[in-house]
Amino acid sequence: MNPTETLHFEELAVGDAFETGGRTVTRAEIIAFADRYDPQPFHVDAEAVEESVFDDLVASGLHTMALANRLVTDDFYAHTSVMGGTGIEEANFLAPVRAGDTLSVRVEIVGKRASASKPDRGLVTVEQTVSNQADETVLTLRITSFFRRRSGDER
Repeated sequence: MNPTETLHFEELAVGDAFETGGRTVTRAEIIAFADRYDPQPFHVDAEAVEESVFDDLVASGLHTMALANRLVTDDFYAHTSVMGGTGIEEANFLAPVRAGDTLSVRVEIVGKRASASKPDRGLVTVEQTVSNQADETVLTLRITSFFRRRSGDER
């Protein structure tokens, strides 16, 4: 993706895929995020985690979603005419995220349609695949957002 180019609805096609850079998760940020937003024992307490299904502290799923959102915002949405989301249709937590994991996201356009009521925008559905450094998928998300059109009268 050309960082100086702004992709509008018309330039995005089903099947297009974009890759983000990586971000390494630290133990301190796992605990800090969970302590504030999701203080379940397996996110904040190294001793209590032994009584869970995990062998060490793991990031909250909400934390993983927030990290993915930051990567996608910086490396994809910042270069588009995105106007805001309509919702997350699907979220699947497939593997735990641990301290030291480096996450990256593959964004694929899986659907698009012009807005029936607002000619200045269209709806684009993306599937985000969040992977760690071992190329293990840890999270998938399906999200639909509004994107500005270059010309409001095109259908």
